[in-house]
Amino acid sequence: MTEKQPYAVIRQYPGFELRKYPSHTLAQVKVNGDFMMAGSVGFGPLLRYISGNNRDNQKISMTAPVVQSSENEQTHVISFVLPANLKPSDVPAPNDSKVVAVTVEPQNVAAITFSGGWNEVRFQERAQELLAAVAKSGLQTAGNVYFARYDPPYKPAFLRRNEALVQIKSSDA
Repeated sequence: MTEKQPYAVIRQYPGFELRKYPSHTLAQVKVNGDFMMAGSVGFGPLLRYISGNNRDNQKISMTAPVVQSSENEQTHVISFVLPANLKPSDVPAPNDSKVVAVTVEPQNVAAITFSGGWNEVRFQERAQELLAAVAKSGLQTAGNVYFARYDPPYKPAFLRRNEALVQIKSSDA
């Protein structure tokens, strides 16, 4: 069974839940192109990295979710969450210069979960829904909405778990 990124639910709000994510490490690759293409293009170098294309030739277990954020309409960051038991100091250096390892500090995140296929319109609708619900709650965001995909493409779309997430300013949570 695939390890899922751990988090604790702090509170349920109308339209979203507020979560606390512990410190974690991401393997990331930046991709230029459109939103839908970015996930496919970014997946390959990350899969090769966890399959042993790193300085230690170390295989790293696949986890969920795969995370996608956008810097702008044409620049996207695709990330694999590395296993929770892999300390940042033990993360092997990538052989591919496009892949970088980044440690993320603990953070509070607002999240909504939805099913369905990977479709940019659906994802952007959920992003707007999340931002509206967060604003209505009185919490303040810290950054842009990003997306999490938990399931492989061969899983039927109606069974897929997807999420829209946004970091919340800690003093508000």
